[in-house]
Amino acid sequence: MHTPRITLAACVAALALTTACSQGSATRPASADGVTTVRYLTFSAGTNHAKDLDAIIVAFEEQNPTIKIQVQSVPYANYATTLQTVISGGTAPDTFELDQQSLATYAASGALLDLADPAAKNPAYHSSAYTPASLKAAQYKGKQYALPESFSTVVLIYNKTLFAKAGVPIPTASWTWRDEQAAARKLTDVSKGVWGDYQPIAFNEFSKALDQAGGFFLSADGTKATFDSPQGVAAAKWLIRKNKTTMPDAAKTANAPDYDTNLFKAGKLAMWHNGNWQFDALQNVPFEWDVAVEPSDTHKSSAVFQNSVSISKTTRHADAAFKWLAYLTASDVTAKTRVDSSWELPPLADTSKVASYLGAGKPANRQAIFDSLNQQATAPVVAKQQQMEDIVNNALTNAAAGRTDVAKALSQAAQQVTALLK
Repeated sequence: MHTPRITLAACVAALALTTACSQGSATRPASADGVTTVRYLTFSAGTNHAKDLDAIIVAFEEQNPTIKIQVQSVPYANYATTLQTVISGGTAPDTFELDQQSLATYAASGALLDLADPAAKNPAYHSSAYTPASLKAAQYKGKQYALPESFSTVVLIYNKTLFAKAGVPIPTASWTWRDEQAAARKLTDVSKGVWGDYQPIAFNEFSKALDQAGGFFLSADGTKATFDSPQGVAAAKWLIRKNKTTMPDAAKTANAPDYDTNLFKAGKLAMWHNGNWQFDALQNVPFEWDVAVEPSDTHKSSAVFQNSVSISKTTRHADAAFKWLAYLTASDVTAKTRVDSSWELPPLADTSKVASYLGAGKPANRQAIFDSLNQQATAPVVAKQQQMEDIVNNALTNAAAGRTDVAKALSQAAQQVTALLK
């Protein structure tokens, strides 16, 4: 259900150094019969949802007979390289998908069209169709360079059977870090290989925990790293403390693919910070499980991964392209198709359009996915995204291993990230 979170930014960092917005364009002009072809590059449809995308296209073309959609699907592993190549070479498609971490890189390079003008020309478009947080996540420096297409949310997945056996109350939406840690201690039984909790010590988790502690990753103007604040230290210590007491040793699991997934499926993990993309794989586990909104510290927030869709700055068909993207992201047909096929969900303000997802099977508390969407952690997104993530991950690794004091590691990392932003 979910595209793996391998950031495209790692492959597109060089884009800002190229002449990304070549004046050429491979987009086709309208044909003699008045039909406009809009090219669309996608990674999320893949082989599992190609038919679902086709169904959306058929419905769109029936409503818009003068527009034809031409799809090119590229595997996610190759997508960044493909998109960078066509943009740099002046042969960009009219429209294409982006993950949230890559949006800033492409927007900063000048590769994306500001959607304000085509949006104003489309009377069927209403920004209120999307949740405010998802619409903001598709912006760069206050301008709408993309429309939010789909989302996946991180929740607290828990083994109800282990909780019942230990006599520990199950998680609720009001849980704090303290509640989670207290439960994790009671649920951990090292002699039986049972662990109370699992949450990686990594950039995304730290960024989210920082938000949950009430801190900010960057200054308001985006020119300075501020994650070395007392809230940042608390967030890092929270992750490290769990690793030392109620989680399997990160050093032992670092090179074990899907270690956490297999541990949970084996009934040896009580709580697991992971996303709704795991639901399908857990349908047949031999124990009861459910989910809850992730516990927080002083500020309730959850991690949301979002894909969006943009228009190339070089397109000759901005209005037709925008009409396609508006339909692709917010139409009733799209919402029903995504829910029925267990594709990633559209971040729509009107949750009644995806209400059938709530009763689509385990877990019972699927409402937590939508509750989490309304309180998104503010994820830092900058032009040099991968370099920033590498700096923070290195600092967290050193702190977790005891090689550097937590406060000192974050202070040094913040200085490096601030220099990166200049």
